[in-house]
This record gives sequence, structure tokens and C-alpha cells, in this order.
Amino acid sequence: MLDKKAMKIPKLACCNFIQDPVALKEFALTHGLDGIDWSFTAANAPNRPAEESRLMEIIDNLDPLEVRYHCAIHNMDLGDTDRERSKNALRTFKDLCRTVAKLGGRFFTIHVGLGRSRTHDLSWEDTVARLSQLVQFANNLGVRICLENLAWGWTSRPHLFEKLIRKSGAYATLDIGHAKVSPYVTSQHYDLEDFVGPQPDRFLNAHVYNVENSEGHLAPASLSDMESRLSLLRSLPLCDWWVLELHREEPLLQTLRVAREFFRREKNGNELRAAL
Repeated sequence: MLDKKAMKIPKLACCNFIQDPVALKEFALTHGLDGIDWSFTAANAPNRPAEESRLMEIIDNLDPLEVRYHCAIHNMDLGDTDRERSKNALRTFKDLCRTVAKLGGRFFTIHVGLGRSRTHDLSWEDTVARLSQLVQFANNLGVRICLENLAWGWTSRPHLFEKLIRKSGAYATLDIGHAKVSPYVTSQHYDLEDFVGPQPDRFLNAHVYNVENSEGHLAPASLSDMESRLSLLRSLPLCDWWVLELHREEPLLQTLRVAREFFRREKNGNELRAAL
């Protein structure tokens, strides 16, 4: 008998990289994607009731695609040592959680240290305390906060990433491109598996592409570039949402081809084992 878990393919999504929502929906459906990972930025986050109403109309019109949410606002941190900035960050995150809930969303990915080159201006204790507060606030709205690992800083260090998740009660989003270039992994101080080993059941989402460099997110040339990392994602029991996090059409489609090749090989392998 085939392993039912192994045969259940995760939902594949793209981010809202096409500005026109009609064209975005058409692209996703044309290429057989399951959903949209909607990123809030400083430019598109709704600040007024009219803007929120317009966004609700856009999200409604993306049906039947599933939509999850992601905050990509740089230099907005719960643990900023500037008290006014930290208060504003918490207020903004809470407002976005309310918006996500109104939109019918249940998952919201956030970061610690996004857009910063150092953590000197962040307080670890305040980050943990306010992240815990935000997690509880979101839980009361039916929204799960998911912390994403970055390519540098606290969340690029597997043991600190795990500690932030555990102490705050957050869930997690594993970015396999960030994980690969983490200096703590490239130096072999940690293995990629160390990001997920302590709490595999806390990972609900993944960001799938090859690596991030100064040019941005890059697609894999072939399955061999990220096969081991996709296998790692498949070991996570609740990680059923894979965002092909590329912001141009051709690299995204190349990553989609690689992901589908991975699933074909996985299926063939399962069928072969079942036949033996």
C-alpha cells in the first residue's frame, strides 16, 4: 500500500508579483497553481477603510485560488530598541492581522530583522515578548503567525530561530533559499536539517527557490540544485503550502517545472517500493 502522506502533494502558490490582479489570477490558473501568497509591502498595505474594502474585493475575485499572507515591510521590528518604532511595529502588525482575519486568511508570515544589515538595533528580550503578544493577539482572531528564517541575523541561526518559535508560540515558514546561504550553514556549523529538527510540526509554509543573492531570488537550474531541500520539506508533517517565491515569470515557471519533476520522481519511487 502506498504511503498516503507521501502521495499528498503540497499546494503550490506564487506571490502577488503581477500588479494586475486579473492577470495574476489568470497566470496562476493557467499554470495549475493552487494559490496566491499575498505580500503586504509599505506601498500596498491598506491604511484606510476604502483601501481595505478594495483589497477585500481583489481577494474575493481571486477565488477559487487559496490566499495566504506575508508581510514584507522592511525595517519594521517588534524588538526595535527605539521605543516609538517598536510600538508602531506592533500596532501595524496588529492592524494587518485584523485585515488578514477580515479577508478570511488564517496564516500570516512575518520576519525579525527584515531589511536590516545588523541586529545591534534590536532587543532580543523585547522581540520575544512582543512576538508572543502578537501571536496571542492573532490566535484570538483565528490567524496563525508564522516566523520566516532570513539569510542573516537571528533567524539565520537554527538554534535562535527555534528558540524564537518556541518562546513565542509562533508557527514557522521555512525559506529554503535563505537557509542554504545562511553563514551558519555554509560554514558547516549547522546543517539545514537543524532548522526544522526540534519542532517539525511547527512549519506550515515553505518558500521554494534555489538561493538568494545580491540579484534577488534565483531559480534552480535543475532538480539536483534543491532536491535534498525539497525532501526535507516533505518530512514536515504540516507544511502543505509551497510558495514559488520568484518575482519574474520565467524563473518562477522554471522552479515550477523542477517542483513537478520532484513530485513525479517521488510518486514513481513510492509506486516502485509498493510493488516490491
